[in-house]
Amino acid sequence: MVVAPHGAAAEAGANILREGGNAVEAMIAAAASIAVVYPHMNGIGGDAFFLIAEPGRPPRVIDACGRSGSLATIERYRSLGHDEIPVRGAEAALTVAGAVSGWLLASEVAAALGGRIPRGELLEAAIRQAKEGSPVTRSFARCIADDRSSLTGVPGFADHFMADGKPREVGAVFVQERLADTLDHLARTGFADFYRGDVAAEMAADLEEAGSFVTREDLRKQEARLTGPLSVPLVDATLFNTPPPTQGLASLIILAIFERLGVRRGEGFEHVHGLIEAAKQAFAVRDREIRDPDHAGEIGRYLEAGWLDEATERIDRKRAGPWPPGNGDGDTIWMGAIDSNGLAVSFIQSLYWEFGSGVVLPKTGVTWQNRGISFSLDPRSANPLHPGRKPFHTLNPAFARFKDGRSMVYGSMGGDGQPQFQSAIFTRHVRFGMDPAEAIDAPRWRWGRTWGEGQTGVEVENRFDPDLLAALERAGHTISVLDVPYSDGMGHAGMIIRRADGRLTGASDPRCDGEAVAA
Repeated sequence: MVVAPHGAAAEAGANILREGGNAVEAMIAAAASIAVVYPHMNGIGGDAFFLIAEPGRPPRVIDACGRSGSLATIERYRSLGHDEIPVRGAEAALTVAGAVSGWLLASEVAAALGGRIPRGELLEAAIRQAKEGSPVTRSFARCIADDRSSLTGVPGFADHFMADGKPREVGAVFVQERLADTLDHLARTGFADFYRGDVAAEMAADLEEAGSFVTREDLRKQEARLTGPLSVPLVDATLFNTPPPTQGLASLIILAIFERLGVRRGEGFEHVHGLIEAAKQAFAVRDREIRDPDHAGEIGRYLEAGWLDEATERIDRKRAGPWPPGNGDGDTIWMGAIDSNGLAVSFIQSLYWEFGSGVVLPKTGVTWQNRGISFSLDPRSANPLHPGRKPFHTLNPAFARFKDGRSMVYGSMGGDGQPQFQSAIFTRHVRFGMDPAEAIDAPRWRWGRTWGEGQTGVEVENRFDPDLLAALERAGHTISVLDVPYSDGMGHAGMIIRRADGRLTGASDPRCDGEAVAA
């Protein structure tokens, strides 16, 4: 089974499984497809992370995060008059795109696991979708309409994403000829060409012309790496997530603290309040500790029982704890796959903000990410900009292995919301017995900075019980009710569960255009 936030990508992955491919190969096909059909949320100009779990063996992580360009320095931005890194345009395109290096390493892992599907077949669906076109989705059209003012002047954006200077309409066929050519070239020559071949040369020239601080030598140096995951034991399962530079630590802390709270009933005050307060404890650690792993401290102690017990004791079971304003908008995609042998992949791929930097390279059709805006121009900060560093990542694909033989891939897009959305769907399904589809469909919340205000609050979809919202407000939470029942801002979640007998159950989010497709 494959689950993705767009049905065409899920089908592309499922077709590889039907042809005898394994879950890693299926995910490469789905990753290429989703880069085409959901270009506002992710692309080959972004980063990616794989969490790969073979039955009976420790999971492995592919870190395909690009580093900041060699010309990207605090002094350079200061000389241009910036106090902060610009969020759009060429100066926001300051890190190497790592996603394709992840596909390269994943293809090697897939082959070691018995995979034999040719690269051309893995990219076939994506090439066809780019060449023949795919329908503009609701969220694609909404993102262009919402961000048009900040994007239309960015190099290449209007020519690529708009039609005669106007946003494309929902259902219109969107053809990406240059991207199709790029994917076709990679299918024939290999993924490494993206960094050390003709594609790299063309991208480097376009990046230089646009004014980016990423050079051809920066592209040449890019390599994904295989590493181990973070993990934390619960009473009935072990949870796994990705290490720095991702916020996987925060996702694990939230669920470990929540278990210690001993909440016995879902959807009530104790459930929602407990997860919000656990998120505060987790984000305090994340904001202090998570950065380029080459420059990070020891974080393992935050997953030890002693620290988790102390953090749980700091939570007031009846009152909202204080918090300074936070940040963390972002759009991305999460996808999952489990094959007939139980090999599981939890995957995430992103441009960071919708459409990333907005820069579209004319020769290759590649939209470049703006992940580097998470760096600070303050050299005393926890995550200062330096050439060759990995940026902080909100991305964090999750996996759970249960003592009863079940395994589960799950995740969501959504910046700061990702750990919170993971905790919501996990607890609803695992702790409180909701069907996966029901757990994903249920109304969600996001604790963080309130829209348009300088204070933190809890945004909620408008399907919540008013009595619950009143109880949260009495406890000191600032509640903001959105005027929609299903909000893109509450993530595009999904999950697949494999039982010990091999049966699979999966679901995708009604907030997106996704499907769970059985092979």
